[in-house]
Amino acid sequence: MVSERFIAIVGAGMGGLAAAATLRSIGMKVHVYEQAARFERIGAGIQMMPNSMKVLRQIGIEDTLIKSSFSPYSHLNREWNTGKVLRELPMPEELFGAPYLCMHRADLTSALSSAVPSDVIHFNKKLIGLDENSSGVSLTFHDGTSVVADAVVGADGVHSIVRDIVVGPDEPIHKGRIAYRAVFSADRMSGRDIGQSRTKWWGIDRHIVMYYVTAQCSEIYFVTSVPESAEWLTPESWSAKGDVNDLRDAYVDFHPDVRAVLDACPDCHKWAILEREPLPRWSDGHVVLVGDACHPMTPYMAQGAATSIEDAAILARCIEEVEGEDLTAAFRQFEANRKPRTSKIQAISSANTWMQGGDQDTSWLYGYDAWNVPLISELSDNQ
Repeated sequence: MVSERFIAIVGAGMGGLAAAATLRSIGMKVHVYEQAARFERIGAGIQMMPNSMKVLRQIGIEDTLIKSSFSPYSHLNREWNTGKVLRELPMPEELFGAPYLCMHRADLTSALSSAVPSDVIHFNKKLIGLDENSSGVSLTFHDGTSVVADAVVGADGVHSIVRDIVVGPDEPIHKGRIAYRAVFSADRMSGRDIGQSRTKWWGIDRHIVMYYVTAQCSEIYFVTSVPESAEWLTPESWSAKGDVNDLRDAYVDFHPDVRAVLDACPDCHKWAILEREPLPRWSDGHVVLVGDACHPMTPYMAQGAATSIEDAAILARCIEEVEGEDLTAAFRQFEANRKPRTSKIQAISSANTWMQGGDQDTSWLYGYDAWNVPLISELSDNQ
């Protein structure tokens, strides 16, 4: 029997909400503390691969997502100017044991939040202090409130306050890449179809990914990566506006199918793609990091949110193995099981070569099942 523990989760993003659901499923008392005032419908799409869909299936939200999401036929990779197919990977559900879906980020957030009671999610809770003592871990918030938990899960993203407290602040690495993104109505395409696959157009020094984000193919999403000066000063901001004319100019020589999408796009957002060095450790006592807080990665493999959702399942399994007792040991085991995989994905994603061509094995990535993969017991010396 698992001993109930009160676990405070800082951050109500994909990883935080998934962790709330998985930890509740093993009998933990969970509350989520989010600094934002509410969930916002940020204009962005997201891909959920079979590896993360297996976690979402057990959480109980797969059917909800299938009803609202676009189910692409394949990963389609095309040459920037000719449209030549560099590699195509059809993704039927039977290939990796779960569907591949493209959706609006807000729809995923809504589905994840529906998997936990609404009264366990607390908004306007910006963390300003964290202190572990004999009575537990004390969290202090900007609004003057505080709470004491048995353990804390830092799921507060790339700007993680929990990470800064656990391992100290780190400096992001700007390699001179920025991204434009937008979601807009497919009606603006005047009946022109962008295809039934998720398509990545590979250029010489830039790329663009595009797909539908609704089951009715009513909205189109795209995201890019282009070189730009490292002096550009809106790092990792999801709200910074971009100039759609600059965006169109950056892809002026691309295939007509790409230009048609950009010409139809009314406006866009822009943010710097920053990277970080791997952390020396993910936990300290009864405080542990998950998702972007401990293994942030470039978006080029669509695995940032996916790996944070995997984290939620592995974390729950590790806590269940110790029956909710030795949480420090459970957090060390969690890191031992997750760091090799996430480090590999981080490195490949940073190189931005995934699925560009050739015949790369994809089963290790998309076939992964966080609920059933064998768990290793402890950190090796080289981790």
